[in-house]
Amino acid sequence: MKKQHTTTIKEDMTIYNAGRQKDMLLKALEGCQELDIDLSQVGEMDTAGFQLLLLAKREATKASKSLRLTGHSKAVTDLMDLYNMAGYFGDPVVIPAEEGAPRKAANGRQAT
Repeated sequence: MKKQHTTTIKEDMTIYNAGRQKDMLLKALEGCQELDIDLSQVGEMDTAGFQLLLLAKREATKASKSLRLTGHSKAVTDLMDLYNMAGYFGDPVVIPAEEGAPRKAANGRQAT
């Protein structure tokens, strides 16, 4: 068994890919003690995709393994923000400068 492994999700994390991605993530977790999941190429994420991350985290915890999410794409951070779940995973989320800039409301004023 490898100590550490990184797997990159290279497609949308949606209901359409969930079955295949579930198998891939669980197999990757079985083969190592520490799994990093690179989410930088995820263009779209829905609830099914988010549930896969929750499943992977739960299974890693049950097996006393380490799971880290890295390279959070905008689609991933948007959903984590929506569900207020970034803290659950405990991984630092790096927000690019253009995304972290204050947002403007439709009327041109700064949104609060």
